Amino acid sequence: MNSHNFELAKQLRHDLHQHPELSNEEVWTKQYLMDFLKTHTTHFEIVDKGTWFYAIYRAGVDKPSIAFRADFDALPMDEVIDIPWASQYPGKAHKCGHDGHSATLAAFALEVDQNGADQNIFCLFQPAEETGDGAIQCVEFIDEHQIDEIYAYHNMSGLPFKTVAVKDGTMLCASKGMTIQLTGSPAHASQPENGKNPSLAIADIVQEIPKFISPELNEGLVLCTVVQIDLGEKAFGMSASKGTIRLTIRALHEKEMDRLQENLENFATAQAKEYGLQVAFEYQDEFPETANAKECSDEIRRSAKDNELEIIELEDAFRGSEDFGHFTKLTKGAYCFVGNGENYPNVHTSEYDFRDELIETGVTLFKGIARI
Repeated sequence: MNSHNFELAKQLRHDLHQHPELSNEEVWTKQYLMDFLKTHTTHFEIVDKGTWFYAIYRAGVDKPSIAFRADFDALPMDEVIDIPWASQYPGKAHKCGHDGHSATLAAFALEVDQNGADQNIFCLFQPAEETGDGAIQCVEFIDEHQIDEIYAYHNMSGLPFKTVAVKDGTMLCASKGMTIQLTGSPAHASQPENGKNPSLAIADIVQEIPKFISPELNEGLVLCTVVQIDLGEKAFGMSASKGTIRLTIRALHEKEMDRLQENLENFATAQAKEYGLQVAFEYQDEFPETANAKECSDEIRRSAKDNELEIIELEDAFRGSEDFGHFTKLTKGAYCFVGNGENYPNVHTSEYDFRDELIETGVTLFKGIARI
């Protein structure tokens, strides 16, 4: 990688880190990235799509079209470590490394711009990965430009520094946040029989969860995690009349997550009927499974090998989720991890900061995939 491009990318990363924006609020971030590419490239066309954008290097109408994606949203966390490029905004910080992902993709664009390519190269900059509704905003891009392949990486702690981890098939699990709301009727605490209290229905739902996620009933990993139960209020003279249970449902295979959701809905509906309650369901933070096409994960392996990057073959999918799977439902693609170091602070923790050296690793990997 050109040393000047690396220095530009590092400064870009630090600037993004100082100005974090949360999911679906990335106005400054998007414009800053667009301005960076307009300033430092001459052969890329920048296409502004409102909440997101992409940059195109055109090799020819008869050439394959390959895309690379980066996310650029931050997390609702405080910056507590002492670094020169610390977040300037309380309660917002790049604690997942999306600043580094975007800096990597921008640096890759500089390399393509200066060296040329024999394929049409698309650099897609995406918002709102953390909430799971960013990629779905961008999926039109795949069909509109007949993208043949799409790639992305994520930095990952716990893996040796600069290693490339990949697997065929499901790379990350499908997941979504599920809220079950149960509504009855109030009564005096001394006469609970005169009201409809949802507590027993909620207890029954929680106790039924192990049955639904049993390995004997599912092909792959299926999880249902209770994240919050909210029942009644601090009023000792009243019997509770409203209750909410919030769950994260997760599975290796999206079809099994859908079946878990259906089982939970059916059981909660039955419990509501038994106890005379009203029931409603809400969903958020919805992520599809991220599945790698073998020929594309093989391209990652080839690029890593050609550039003497150590390859780690993952035996199991990561339990976490990524909305990159929306793209791989429409075209071939692959997603991989690049190691932060085995003892480096985990993403989504206060002590974490993206390691600038991974910009060069990511660019090298992408250039190898694009055969530049």
